[in-house]
Amino acid sequence: MTNMETGAGSAAATAAAADIRQNPYKADFPLLATKPEIAFLDSGATAQRPACVLDAQRRFYETMNANPLRGLYSLSVEATEAIAEVRAQVARLLGAVDERGRAQASDVIFTRNASESLNLVAKSFAPCVLEPGDEVAITIMEHHSNLIPWQQACRAAGATLVYLYPDAEGRITREEIAAKVGPRTKIVACAHVSNVLGVENPVCALADAVHAHGGYLVVDGAQSVPHMSVDVRQIGADFFAFSAHKALGPMGIGVLWGRHELLDEMPPMLTGGEMIDSVTEQDAVWAPVPEKFEAGTQDAAGIYATGAALTYLTETVGYEEVASREAALVAYTMERLAELPYIDVIGPSEAAAHHGVISFNVRGIHPHDVASILDMSGVCIRAGHHCAQPLLTWLGVENLACCRASLAFYNDAEDVDRFIDGLKTVWSTFHA
Repeated sequence: MTNMETGAGSAAATAAAADIRQNPYKADFPLLATKPEIAFLDSGATAQRPACVLDAQRRFYETMNANPLRGLYSLSVEATEAIAEVRAQVARLLGAVDERGRAQASDVIFTRNASESLNLVAKSFAPCVLEPGDEVAITIMEHHSNLIPWQQACRAAGATLVYLYPDAEGRITREEIAAKVGPRTKIVACAHVSNVLGVENPVCALADAVHAHGGYLVVDGAQSVPHMSVDVRQIGADFFAFSAHKALGPMGIGVLWGRHELLDEMPPMLTGGEMIDSVTEQDAVWAPVPEKFEAGTQDAAGIYATGAALTYLTETVGYEEVASREAALVAYTMERLAELPYIDVIGPSEAAAHHGVISFNVRGIHPHDVASILDMSGVCIRAGHHCAQPLLTWLGVENLACCRASLAFYNDAEDVDRFIDGLKTVWSTFHA
């Protein structure tokens, strides 16, 4: 936990603020455009949706509303083709392509969210490889969605759950990896980016370490895909999960990518319609991947709209613009927070290490009170344990709760200024 000192901000952050005074993006987001009184700083929980995503979801229902895979008439065929195109788009987004650059779309599974994707790996894959005495290694900073499934998987297999702990700046060091990932490690599961500290974890080093012992790497990309380009091959991931709603898409859509040979060997977690090849009175043969893992009717309109969201993110805006703008926003926010001597920032002292996320506390004031008072000024932040109770316990955070401001490229300097003014109001409310 870092106590920010006045003057800690850099001249570069001040200069960058001039660029983030301009905002060409808010007009693309109906909620932000129609509610200018709101400073939305909770994109780590869910992003706002651009109009093109809302239009795409409506367009699906107006022009091709039919159940994919279940009809031979033109509407159903069109819906099926639309979902197939998005599946291929996601594969390309994640770098899941063959040597000729063709998307390996069959390795992309649509779920309800990243939580379901991670549970699918823990419940369907882990039993295939875990044996008594094995170990699963995760970091202490994991979201509960990438922690509880591994607790259960280890309990069921008689395996041991091992934790990697970061240094004072939130980094998982090579020494920690060498100490915790060894011959008994069958699975390493980690967040690509922490939803509390904002740090990017060394996923490539973790992949090398676990693969050296014949194990597997599972990556929770819920907080990375909205902010940076991802290449699962370059990372060395065996499985990679993310949620559409954090990446400008609709709620209720998740993605799991996995290496094809592993997906092929795994049993399904859910059974029912369209995940079978054939059924007899006493048995069933599963459909091939990915249908094997997509039982029942999918949210076809949501998947179609996810394609529009990813197109907007990667082509209309572009990851380079996302990264540079968010870096400037974080730097400016850290600089402004340094003006307030009663703010304790949780995590790295360096602004560049926070990928859109800044967690903090106002000294002596409960985070719930902070969030409630900020809300009166139209400033939206998160307050609570952020589904990371073991991390907050390990950090010694009072009340197991903290505040979190999470920024996106559609924010601007005015949002940050209102946030800082709101924190001054919080302090004065309790120290009039």
